[in-house]
Amino acid sequence: MKLKMMYSFLNSDINLIEKKLEETIQPESLLLRQASRHTLQAGGKRIRPVFVLLAGKFGQYDIHRMKNVAVALELIHMASLVHDDVIDDADIRRGQPTVKSKWDNKIAMYTGDYVFALALELMTNIENPLAHKILANTIVEVTVGEIQQIKDKYRFSQNFRDYLRRIRRKTALLIAVSCQLGAIAAHVDESIHKKLFLFGYYVGMSFQITDDILDFTATEKELGKPAGSDLLQGNITAPVLYAMENCEVRKKIEKVNENTMPSEMEDIIQLIKQSGAIEKSISLSDQYLKKALTILAELPENRAKKALRDIAKYIGRRKF
Repeated sequence: MKLKMMYSFLNSDINLIEKKLEETIQPESLLLRQASRHTLQAGGKRIRPVFVLLAGKFGQYDIHRMKNVAVALELIHMASLVHDDVIDDADIRRGQPTVKSKWDNKIAMYTGDYVFALALELMTNIENPLAHKILANTIVEVTVGEIQQIKDKYRFSQNFRDYLRRIRRKTALLIAVSCQLGAIAAHVDESIHKKLFLFGYYVGMSFQITDDILDFTATEKELGKPAGSDLLQGNITAPVLYAMENCEVRKKIEKVNENTMPSEMEDIIQLIKQSGAIEKSISLSDQYLKKALTILAELPENRAKKALRDIAKYIGRRKF
């Protein structure tokens, strides 16, 4: 089953969110408008808004209230991607030029900051102080994660704790908060929104580990960028950490830098695949996915719960 079919009963609300995203990004500056809309038009799965809406189905669902949260979370995600592309010096994302490659680093950073600010402005429509506290903390953590990502580039001495902490901030936290804030906006009980946070956290960890696996196993066409791009940009992921348990493989991986040739990367990708690192990474992703499904089983039965289960299984077990 395709991902969008899993939440097709939300189609009309998803369309409202897409329209709201377009309406929100309307800065007076022509350059800022072009750069912001370029980011929006690059597309994406809109997973975070979907999680917001599905979580809201456990409470008093009102799309006019929910859409502000959904759009805010998607804007934060978009802003973090714009910043990530500067950190990684990435020219391509989803097969399209990044903001930093189409304009420059300075424009990309200002665009990301502007989109972040829009998210905060939208959240003022939610009166619950807890929601604002959670969102503020999330933005702090995402920012710290971006800084840590810079510090960790090509740092081959890092361990799994460093990696897991980084992907928590990079991916898992925003998905967890999407679930939690969607529930809070729908006035659910505290016990429910805390469980939804944990569900989203575990799904987010599985999601990012799967992404890191696909960087070595998927094709350039499927990725929208060359295979092994994460490692070439200095990002040390689960498959790399597992592969470096082999001393001979580690010596070759540690030679990777921003000037490494594509032919050299092909050899290293093969070594990583042959080392058993992919299988170990899949097992790690599955551990988080199982935790997510265990938490989900404790929630009340409804249509949204089934959709959350299907989505979790889909994004945690994509094609390797």
